[in-house]
Amino acid sequence: MIENLETLIVLSKTGTMMETGTVLKISQSAVSKRIAALERHYDRPLIERFGRRVVLTHHGTHLVEKVAPLVSELRSVFLEDSALPSGKIILGVSEAILASWGPQLFAAVQRDMPEVEFTFHAQRSPTVLDRLRSGEYMVGICTGASGADTDLQSEIVRMEPMVIIPSALEPLDYRVGEDLDVLTIESRSGAWASIEDDMRRLHLHRKASLESFFSAAQMALAGFGHGLVPIGVAHTLGAPREKLIELDRHGLNRPVRFVARKSMFSQPLVQSFHDSIVRHAAKI
Repeated sequence: MIENLETLIVLSKTGTMMETGTVLKISQSAVSKRIAALERHYDRPLIERFGRRVVLTHHGTHLVEKVAPLVSELRSVFLEDSALPSGKIILGVSEAILASWGPQLFAAVQRDMPEVEFTFHAQRSPTVLDRLRSGEYMVGICTGASGADTDLQSEIVRMEPMVIIPSALEPLDYRVGEDLDVLTIESRSGAWASIEDDMRRLHLHRKASLESFFSAAQMALAGFGHGLVPIGVAHTLGAPREKLIELDRHGLNRPVRFVARKSMFSQPLVQSFHDSIVRHAAKI
């Protein structure tokens, strides 16, 4: 029954059987069978189909609102009762972090905590936060401001400098504060809300947005425009530091946060992990 309820919860977020199957790592047929089993159990329709899209009925929406917090608590209890005693930490990490300087950081933490088994999941920051809330992850290392995350405990562990990659690495006659069009991350990302105001203050205008900082950086390197990206992304792609325009002295950085449910944050193993992250993040 819990698996079926979990499937309905995911379907309410994705809106399609295919995406739900991808998230849960099951087939579309299995998704349909789980929803059908729920509808038989409750003897009422829970979803309506509109082509490939699926929306919840009134009864489906009401059921999700009731059971989603309970399912999240069950997952959290499972993690606390199974993963923690065995010395395991399951964490979600922003893709741009795990693809750049993150592995260096986690290798240093692993040396501090050789007895701990780490399981990493690379996701966009909003997805990391969703899966923390749902009880799937124990800890998140993600980006963006924390104003809306009142249900989670969050602490900034690093302010990563933002840089401009000149188009095709050609010399750029530009002084910080002048108007400049840039390629950068799209609005739904975790980082956008934390850099938008400072971009406006520095007269940086988003010419085009992409789903990842790596895409923005690659397009800049190929000559499609100037890219505004975190310095770790630029370094990972081999952009020479002397070619970059660094903006941290002008207050344009993206915050990197350590996030967990409040009950999880209080666990000694998670606190030790947090302390190690803070210590080594300061050295990057």
